[in-house]
Amino acid sequence: MSAWVRGVNALLPDDIAVLWAAEVDETFHARYCAIERRYLYYLLNHPIRPGVSQRKVGWFHKPLELEKMQQAAAMLLGEHDFSAFRTAECQAKDPVRNLTMLEITQNDHFFIFEFRANGFLHHMVRNIVSSLVYIGHGKYPPGWMQLLLQNRDRTLAAPTFSPYGLYLAGISYDAKWNLPPFNQSPLATIMLNANRSLIKV
Repeated sequence: MSAWVRGVNALLPDDIAVLWAAEVDETFHARYCAIERRYLYYLLNHPIRPGVSQRKVGWFHKPLELEKMQQAAAMLLGEHDFSAFRTAECQAKDPVRNLTMLEITQNDHFFIFEFRANGFLHHMVRNIVSSLVYIGHGKYPPGWMQLLLQNRDRTLAAPTFSPYGLYLAGISYDAKWNLPPFNQSPLATIMLNANRSLIKV
């Protein structure tokens, strides 16, 4: 399969590269056979906009409180109707998803949001991040997140957050497909560490 990888990469743009190729049964579907997806969102929380990481991280200029965002995030775990966080253009027939992880960590001026679920609606991650940011800077209390879930009204939630900073970091398939694991590239972490050093200078 190495010839397939080299051949495809010769035709792709410079910023896209295929890592491996494998033969699968004709019933396999890359999207519909996935049993879990993992997303990361990197947010720079600093009065000054990003420099070298421009277009690679989200940015919010007002101070954010980690604990409040973590409290609100916990309310989203489990199986829910996430209609409040889907875009009007979302084509999913069912808005119910099982969110198994939503962890928020802080490293200096960076907040890292990690999501795991059996599937995501269109703009779901960015809409959740924006609502968490509203809570983090005090516009609403953590309990507001529960109201958004219950009301299922997209117009009540925060506007869609920036696409910069959002990374598909993992996809899991049933072991029967015998596919290698797809894990987050360390590139994003390397980039963040470099940008963090520049901020401190």
